[in-house]
Amino acid sequence: MTVKTALEQGTQLLNGDRLNAEVLLAHAMRCDRTYFYAHPEQELTQIHWIHYGRYLHERKTGKPTQYITGKQEFYGREFKVTPAVLIPRPETELLVEAVLKRIQKGRVADVGTGSGAIAITLARESQLEVIATDISPAALLVAKQNCGRDFSRVSFLQTDLLSPIADHSLDTVVSNPPYVPERDRETLQPEVRDWEPHQALFAGPEGLDVYRRLILEAERVLKPGGLLAMEIGQGQAEAIRALLHNWKNVDIAPDLAGIPRVVLARAVS
Repeated sequence: MTVKTALEQGTQLLNGDRLNAEVLLAHAMRCDRTYFYAHPEQELTQIHWIHYGRYLHERKTGKPTQYITGKQEFYGREFKVTPAVLIPRPETELLVEAVLKRIQKGRVADVGTGSGAIAITLARESQLEVIATDISPAALLVAKQNCGRDFSRVSFLQTDLLSPIADHSLDTVVSNPPYVPERDRETLQPEVRDWEPHQALFAGPEGLDVYRRLILEAERVLKPGGLLAMEIGQGQAEAIRALLHNWKNVDIAPDLAGIPRVVLARAVS
């Protein structure tokens, strides 16, 4: 079985999805995808074929490719991911960029850190000191592994939102919280609904339950003029704006598809 034949068969099995066939074969062979273009006639070893077949089967049953390979790129860095954490999405990079444009120093809390992608990126791209919080110990373990032992400006705290953090002690609160309405559960893509952690996806009938609590807690922990930055779901912009009636400089920025995606606001007091 050559690389070329393996990719053709994998693409056919995945209903024409050549990209994921390449990613899974690269994972099986422990190489980069570009290797295939220079070596299409290379024969697969038996162990490569066994692993590739298993990965294709897992993908065919709906398991996300990122959970099969155990990794996802975010902001130019590779992050470990497991079913304990959401898979980082490209649109969340807009949230990181929005924060970096507005603040480069100070103390930040990344609420619901998951894989740690936001917290670690902010710390590595600036001089920010970041507290990464999550209610899930399994998620925090993944985030700590992504951070490694050689980075001191990210600390980790298992907690529900911001409850143990002192009043008026932070310059920024950033979060990509759960925001999928329960009513949308059955319409989600099966690979999201059936594999990603529900605790990090769903937030009440309208998807607003966590925002209501987070905005109140952020108001308590932020210094006057402190920044609150949140990712939001489609159709939630005006509801979130209404929840921020006590804040100033409320700004809602769209993603590349023109969908309102990032909310920014400043604490009054």
